[in-house]
Amino acid sequence: MDAIKAMKERVSVRKYEDKPIPREVLEEIVDCGRLAPTGRNAQGWTFVVMTERESLAKLAELLPHGRFIAGAGAGILVFCARDTLCQVEDACAATENIIIAGEAHGVGSCWINSYRKAHSAAVGEMVGCPAETELVTILSMGYPAERTRRPKKELGEVLRWERF
Repeated sequence: MDAIKAMKERVSVRKYEDKPIPREVLEEIVDCGRLAPTGRNAQGWTFVVMTERESLAKLAELLPHGRFIAGAGAGILVFCARDTLCQVEDACAATENIIIAGEAHGVGSCWINSYRKAHSAAVGEMVGCPAETELVTILSMGYPAERTRRPKKELGEVLRWERF
């Protein structure tokens, strides 16, 4: 699947088939995240991939708006070093790459905002996050059992040329 098609066909997926994602597919998806641009090429991120049902269920308990991760094939947690110049931007660029790479592999995802949220410290503690690193995003990943497209604004509603 080409990148444009993956971006245009992607939807947030919250219901997944009970089917594991092969390790090599997850590695390639995370590798695409690793290749995202970073400010000053800092590459301050660390990706924690969770695939064990028990771990995903425990993670779900910590996420008030992400309980559906318990039924996902994997959770990908994106951490970034606190002293990275563009910490949030870098982690978000990697997150978007992961979403698009997943779509190209037929793996759906849903972005769970986790930057300095009520659950962030508990999630970090759960996976042994070092003090100099901070959770920025979590992605649920899996083969979609349901794909619901929500309406998007038309291009003409958001595009301006030269001036606002």
